[in-house]
Amino acid sequence: MKRGLTVFAGLVLFAQGEEKKVVQGHVFAWPFTEVEKMQPRGGSSKGTKVTLDGNASAHWKKLQSADLGDLERDRQAILAMTGSHRVSFDFIETMGFAEGYQPPKPYFSWGTEHVQVIKQEEKFISLQHTLVMYFKDKDGKESGPMVMKHWRQDWTFEDADLHTYRGENTWARKKRSPKSVRGAWSQAVYQVDDSPRYEVIGKWSHQGGMSVWTSESSWRPLPRREFSVRDDYNVLECVHEITVNPTGWVHLQNNRKLVAKDGKLSKYVGQELGVNRYERITAPSLVAAEETLKKTGAYWAEVREMWNEVYRTKDRFGLRSKVDEKKLYALHFGYAAQVEAGEYDAEAGRKHARETVSKFLTEGKPKKEGKY
Repeated sequence: MKRGLTVFAGLVLFAQGEEKKVVQGHVFAWPFTEVEKMQPRGGSSKGTKVTLDGNASAHWKKLQSADLGDLERDRQAILAMTGSHRVSFDFIETMGFAEGYQPPKPYFSWGTEHVQVIKQEEKFISLQHTLVMYFKDKDGKESGPMVMKHWRQDWTFEDADLHTYRGENTWARKKRSPKSVRGAWSQAVYQVDDSPRYEVIGKWSHQGGMSVWTSESSWRPLPRREFSVRDDYNVLECVHEITVNPTGWVHLQNNRKLVAKDGKLSKYVGQELGVNRYERITAPSLVAAEETLKKTGAYWAEVREMWNEVYRTKDRFGLRSKVDEKKLYALHFGYAAQVEAGEYDAEAGRKHARETVSKFLTEGKPKKEGKY
């Protein structure tokens, strides 16, 4: 490299005495913004090397069969999301709606995640995601696995009874006509502690070797990557696509950031694009996810059953963010850790699951958080 010339992620600085001439590099969606101002925030830990699986999955191969019925083809597409993956999460805000708007830094993080079936029926499939991470320190020493229960997704065919997010930590029942959900699947997504995030209807399309599920527009709470740094909006309004490929799947998101009051749109704040990529791996082994779930699964089943009772009996409910300065996930994870380390008492586990969820439920909307 020539003296006086520095290259930084596409940004070129020419030294001219005390001054520097900035030549802007290209940032996706912001081609005329200085690259150094758009370096992504997110996870900074380093993990062990992964080996990608170049073989097509059995479910994807079955998707290519001409003799599959429509329902079974949809099912195989959903089941094709299972397995061990390297996962990347990429988000960039593409526009804002306030005077003097300046784009925030993009977001990037990654992990190794195992997806497994925990329940399967003809018209219902439940997939549990579990993070299994092997870390590498600055000296190159590896440690792990660190196992943490992650999000869950439930798929229901022609689901006409949904609980949708209404903003301000509130969910409410939404009845659909049978005609409006004919041939469609709902995807219900849950937090790490099995509390709700969002539920939305969409349809699978299988054309030309592509299997794509496209959702309707839906509201959802802020993700962890946002609520820890943003307090100017309280709802993500999203249309998303899940596309299955031979060696994994890709989740595309088109998100609008908005302020909602009393269940109604007040104003839009910004808009972002997201690409979550799931690439199947053969190493390192993520089997620890299944071993942990075998030990703690009975307790988490009680947590899910308590939430199923809430959905059956309540048309509307809110969820407190803290009780006695403790988060819901912390109480569940703490108990699950005790279960994993010892014997499980089914009656005590059921009692703890029900009492813990009940503490956080409200009939109306909880106290508003943020400055919006």
